[in-house]
Amino acid sequence: MTSPTKINWVCYLLQCADQTLYCGITNDLDKRLAAHNAGEGAKYTRGRSPVTLVYREFYDDKSAALKREMQIKKMPRSEKLALCGELGAR
Repeated sequence: MTSPTKINWVCYLLQCADQTLYCGITNDLDKRLAAHNAGEGAKYTRGRSPVTLVYREFYDDKSAALKREMQIKKMPRSEKLALCGELGAR
């Protein structure tokens, strides 16, 4: 029996066209970004495209990624911007 392929989870931050930030998780970042930009991603990002990936963190399991997503979503905007290194640019 072969061992299952390890799925890496990603917690990510997007900057939307209206300059708002969106946080989510996925196990296929390229596919998820394409979905967001095609208007097929999260309800929040529909109508706010194009979106740009500004930050990501990798996790070994979905549970850890979900916990981090919740932490980031509770942060004020200034802390989210500091995470992706944009605080000084704004």
